[in-house]
Amino acid sequence: MSLTLIFTTVFVFLLALGLPVAAVIIIIGLMTEWVSPVSFLASLGPTAWTQSQSYLLVSIPLFILFGEILVRSGIAGNMYGAITPWLNRVPGKLMQTNIATSAIFAATSGSSVATAATVASVAIPEIRKGGYNERLFLGSIAAGGTLGILIPPSINMIVYGALTNTSIPQLYLAGFVPGILLMLLFMLVAGICCLFRPDWDGQAVKATWKDRLRSLPALLPPIMIFLVVVGSIYAGIATPTEAAALGVLASVLLAAAHRKMTISLLNESILATMRTTSMLILIMIAASFLNFAIGFMGFTKAVEDAIVNSNLGPYTVIAWIIVAYLVLGCFLDGLSMTVLTVPILAPAIVKLGFDPIWFGIIVILSTEMGLLTPPVGMNCYVVQGVRGRGSITDVFVGVAPYAAVLMLFIVMLIVFPQIALWLPDLLK
Repeated sequence: MSLTLIFTTVFVFLLALGLPVAAVIIIIGLMTEWVSPVSFLASLGPTAWTQSQSYLLVSIPLFILFGEILVRSGIAGNMYGAITPWLNRVPGKLMQTNIATSAIFAATSGSSVATAATVASVAIPEIRKGGYNERLFLGSIAAGGTLGILIPPSINMIVYGALTNTSIPQLYLAGFVPGILLMLLFMLVAGICCLFRPDWDGQAVKATWKDRLRSLPALLPPIMIFLVVVGSIYAGIATPTEAAALGVLASVLLAAAHRKMTISLLNESILATMRTTSMLILIMIAASFLNFAIGFMGFTKAVEDAIVNSNLGPYTVIAWIIVAYLVLGCFLDGLSMTVLTVPILAPAIVKLGFDPIWFGIIVILSTEMGLLTPPVGMNCYVVQGVRGRGSITDVFVGVAPYAAVLMLFIVMLIVFPQIALWLPDLLK
């Protein structure tokens, strides 16, 4: 227990100094040599090689790349204008558009940060034009962005599946219904807030049915991408990695059809993909090294035995795990939390009788909370970065009602696990 406390203190201290997460994790892994007769440094190279050559993880840069192409070609931004006429009479108006656009873009991106950044760049200039409550409007963008890792295809689901040997298609199926329900709950929050406080709502955008029908072609690209990527997986035509490659090809063809594909755009997309992928893979390598070290020392088995043999009921254990994720979310991004905790917790959760697919959705939702909670709250900082003025406090205050609903939804999923498991069981 004392060693755990020391390592945790050092971990938090190094993060507070501003060191990269991957570097902090590797330092903690190397610290295990002080209390172990075995040196783990020699395992760092093989661990990095094993992670880097994983066929499944090749899909990560491919998913990121086609998301980058869609964003930079302007195709993703066109979705916003296409959805706006359909929600112009609903309480919340453009706030509803923020959430709906995030859900649609999530089905092509797989990244919460990319989703939040894309919608923010289009939506934020509309705050003052429409006379919206700025805090609630910003919160709708940050909250809507979290749908990027829940609605398939999701990069975090791929990572969870790789860590637990869980079927990626089954995880994708499990994310559909929760993703749609969470989108509707976020929209309900915006609508209720504007019904009780009409001064928070904005001016209605004038739109006729002709305008609405004219906007529909702009929604075809994301639908086509979704059908190509997810449809090819469930049709048995492609693996997740091959489907991601098909997504890249489809995004290039769509950008070319819109006369947006240039060497410059492709170069910028590839560079952005390399930066993001390097960060993600480095975190996974560091976490794998740390998990190997603490697993060799028996820590992983000790945690598993402690959870399984505790006098706490299975649902009490789940409750404490969610609390732990909420605390970790104050310091770490979602992917870091996943790769650090899932290899330790998943075996114990399965022994307690829970479905690993269901637990995967719980992990995704819990890490979504980390994207919204201070002091890290990655999505909130992304939205604030695009905003470029005011205080980050505005975003955190505005996202609070959405975060509360997200927490309520996690409880709903624990009480009614079939929300996530119904579709995978139906199509198994």
